[in-house]
Amino acid sequence: MTGRLIVVSNRIPMGDVPSGGLVVAIHEALSERGGLWIGAHPEVVDEAGEEFIDLPSDSYEKKAFRVSEEDHRTHYLGYANSVLWPLCHHRADLLAMEPSYAPGYVRLNQRVARMIAQIATPEDRIWVQDYHFLPLAAALRAEGVTCRIGLFLHIPFPHGSDLDALSERDDFLSWIAAFDLVGLQTQADVARCLETFRASGKGQIMLDGRIRIGKRKLDVLSFPIGIDAERFAELATKADGRSLLNLSPREDIIIGVDRLDYSKGLPNRFRGFGLFLDKSEEGDRRVSLLQIAPPTREDVTAYAEIRDELEAISGKINGAHTELDWTPIRYIHRPVPRETLAALYRVARIGLVTSLADGMNLVAKEYVAAQDPEDPGVLILSRTAGAAEQMGEALMINPYDPGDIARAIATALAMPMEERKRRHAALRKGVMTENVSAWCESCLSWLERPRRPSQREEESDREQETT
Repeated sequence: MTGRLIVVSNRIPMGDVPSGGLVVAIHEALSERGGLWIGAHPEVVDEAGEEFIDLPSDSYEKKAFRVSEEDHRTHYLGYANSVLWPLCHHRADLLAMEPSYAPGYVRLNQRVARMIAQIATPEDRIWVQDYHFLPLAAALRAEGVTCRIGLFLHIPFPHGSDLDALSERDDFLSWIAAFDLVGLQTQADVARCLETFRASGKGQIMLDGRIRIGKRKLDVLSFPIGIDAERFAELATKADGRSLLNLSPREDIIIGVDRLDYSKGLPNRFRGFGLFLDKSEEGDRRVSLLQIAPPTREDVTAYAEIRDELEAISGKINGAHTELDWTPIRYIHRPVPRETLAALYRVARIGLVTSLADGMNLVAKEYVAAQDPEDPGVLILSRTAGAAEQMGEALMINPYDPGDIARAIATALAMPMEERKRRHAALRKGVMTENVSAWCESCLSWLERPRRPSQREEESDREQETT
């Protein structure tokens, strides 16, 4: 088809594309199709203009827009991460009601829209990534852009009751309604989105799940994101994780890998592990929790508070259980290279995911991909993580209940080999087939389908309308 694929994301690789994950999927899609990748330049400046900076790239274009100090404060740290992030992760109590945040968030989106409008054509397809750019489609429409625009929201869609706490609630719905496609992680997210529009009275819900808003129709669909599973599985065999950890023959590891964020349920994870240790008996195999939690958004108050809480809980547990040659919680508050992580996943007897709210949680999928199929570990998965819809063979837990976490750890460590292999085989099959390339192709196949519906489809749409 004619026209370009234009991808808009907050982050954009400035040089070589790193291996693995979303960045590679977008890179490969653009390399195959050609097109343009637009993102924020990582260098914050005093004043941001309205001209793109061309970045080096071989098979497609890359352009960056500048971010000013004020943009960074109000758009990124402010509305995106101190308002929308807690809103979508069901923490309306943490919304930062700073008057400058919403105007700054909208202002950056309007500026980027003006810049895109200068280069977009009606035949292009624009694919917007995540919550940093919710107003972008509406801003592009105001600039006269008519091409198809899709959004993929990587985080959960908010509950209607949480959305009521947002001062810009009506604006939020209008932002979403301006897209042609809203891609969400799970069917539960889709249901929440449809119910929110139904309850607001701002759109008609059609029997096929589409939303009619005036003369426009909006598709809301689930596209569960995956990982580059084959590559990650291969990476996991490159090093010996037990040697990296200097594990004794009678010691096992439980691994958790999360950005340091209140949505990950880390305090309850530590408490649950502490309860497990309290019930352990002398002579049992030693089990350590290796928690890797790189810092993130440390300028936001809520993140400093969760860091202090974790350090206090881990100190208390280690103080009660540490021996001269063994520390029960190994807490690493810095990034670990991807190849090292893969090797650590492979030797962990348990992968522990306790998210209170998560769009998907790719750590769960990485853990499964890294395992040795002949002697796999066990995935313990929060039932409130998006991955729970796809990964039913994991041990499901209530992440709010430390006692449930402790019981799941005991169950996983005692699980017979046959059951471990059965559960892992089912999980691995899903992770390998529902990978990041399949996700990318599913989203883009919708954006690239013929735009104009047939007369028969239009008549069917009218027949399907319902309130």
